[in-house]
Amino acid sequence: MVELKGKRILVTGPAGQIAFPLASQLAKKNEVWGVARFGDAASRKRCNDAGMKTAAVDLAAPDWSKTPSDFDHILHLAAAIVMGEDYEAAIRINAIGTGHVMSRFRNARNCLVMSTCGVYAAPRDYSRPVHESDALGGTPQPYAPTYCVSKIAQEAVAQHAALEFELPTTIARMNAAYGDNGGFPAMLLEMILRNVPIAIRPNGQGVVASPIHDDDIYTQTPRLLEAASVPATIVNWGGDDAVPVAELAEYIASCVGRSANVVESDEGIHQYWLDATRRTHLAGECAVPWKAGIDQMIAARNDGVTKA
Repeated sequence: MVELKGKRILVTGPAGQIAFPLASQLAKKNEVWGVARFGDAASRKRCNDAGMKTAAVDLAAPDWSKTPSDFDHILHLAAAIVMGEDYEAAIRINAIGTGHVMSRFRNARNCLVMSTCGVYAAPRDYSRPVHESDALGGTPQPYAPTYCVSKIAQEAVAQHAALEFELPTTIARMNAAYGDNGGFPAMLLEMILRNVPIAIRPNGQGVVASPIHDDDIYTQTPRLLEAASVPATIVNWGGDDAVPVAELAEYIASCVGRSANVVESDEGIHQYWLDATRRTHLAGECAVPWKAGIDQMIAARNDGVTKA
């Protein structure tokens, strides 16, 4: 395993579902700065308690006066999921905000920008995994129609900034990250415990995910930073296992002695089965099989529900 030690690392959005466990681990052996708006004082305290240094920064209109000017590595993990149809706000934060970060810290050794697999257009052939060269276009997500559009814009800004500032960059298209701190499988667990119907896309299209555990995200991050380049490296970031959402839900339900109420609906979240070839080449295979990761997540989050 390649490991980061003794480095100064900037993490945007450090209280987030993916960023918090990653930044907390990195803070054990590095000087980690976490920047966000920190409208919730408790989330900032949680970051500080995990060993991070924090500064309140609005990425849409940043004031960098309370952060160092130089970092070894940039982990731009912040993402605004803007509800409704305020595309301007989503682009201002997710896309233009990325430009602000990469411009300010252009002298860093490298930068990892977390995008989403939602930038891909709906696949023409759902029988094969999505490759990095496949068509973009985004798929409408019921929870935030602006999100995929703003992340496509983010990738364009990041690619330009990598060239303009000669900042080696990796753009990683994340899939269903999960762990003790939450994620899509944790959402399914909560829905199962509350007997809420779980909507999946109709006709078997967009129903296979590539879940990746927080532990694998941590171990792969240093090598994805090493893979940063000019022009930017683009890579899928999901797990090695292709898991249908219905199968995922049914396994979670079996672990807690419940039933999963899975229904087909246009309101289902469009999932992606990601081609892991490039990521495996750059960062190695995953070490956490999906069922083992789910078992660990349930043990941390089930609030006393006994495994069947």
